[in-house]
Amino acid sequence: MVFIDTSIPMYLVGVAHPNKADAQRRLETLVTQRVRLVTDAEVLTEILHRYTSIERRGGIQPAIDALLGVVDDVVAVDRDTVERTKQLVLQYPTLPVRAALHVATMQRHDIETILSFDPAFDRVPGLTRLR
Repeated sequence: MVFIDTSIPMYLVGVAHPNKADAQRRLETLVTQRVRLVTDAEVLTEILHRYTSIERRGGIQPAIDALLGVVDDVVAVDRDTVERTKQLVLQYPTLPVRAALHVATMQRHDIETILSFDPAFDRVPGLTRLR
């Protein structure tokens, strides 16, 4: 099982960037291999936040469609996940809160691998980041 981070759908639908082709290639490989792909509700929120903050609301639907078109499940963020997030940000002071929330989600659902270009995930032992 692989967790899909926010950067993946945004690179897929965004302007030309070196990570765009890498995101597409890696995602196609996972889909072809029939790997179970999941994300959390916060990733969807991050897409909304990013595109509204840069005044590119037209990118919201394509990014969400790209994500929902490949994931098998979107898991909820609940109280226990937030409690675990708190523990992670206290344990790893340089870990951004959003990354900690995704890590907490992954830990709650026994997911050890994430597809992301964000090196922040490398700070947490036991996770494998595909890029």
